[in-house]
Amino acid sequence: MQNKIDPKEYSPLALAYMGDAVFDILVRGYILAKGNMPANKLHKIAKGYVNAASQAKMYMHLEQIATEEELAVLKRGRNAKSYTTAKNQSVTDYRHATGLEALFGYLYLKGDRDRIDELFTACLAVIE
Repeated sequence: MQNKIDPKEYSPLALAYMGDAVFDILVRGYILAKGNMPANKLHKIAKGYVNAASQAKMYMHLEQIATEEELAVLKRGRNAKSYTTAKNQSVTDYRHATGLEALFGYLYLKGDRDRIDELFTACLAVIE
């Protein structure tokens, strides 16, 4: 989807809202590419990628390779005041995960699919 939206106009939590969906679809596509399997197994595998602890590790790695613009989005997402928290996850991990999702939402709204793919590949390297 190519939008004529300036992603800088959105709050970090709105970016994270979009980024959550973007990241989820990337994970699902990645897992499905590994082969056909029952849906419950797919879901169990996906949980290893889309939980706050894993995404916090990915965030730490992305901090090292992000551009200045991307780093600013990561930090805005991390520092956003959310009124929800993840079950069984630390507040710190949850905030880092929000930062990661904000970046993926930002890049999606910006229309930068190539950079999304690059950063997603970097995220996978952290977990696998």
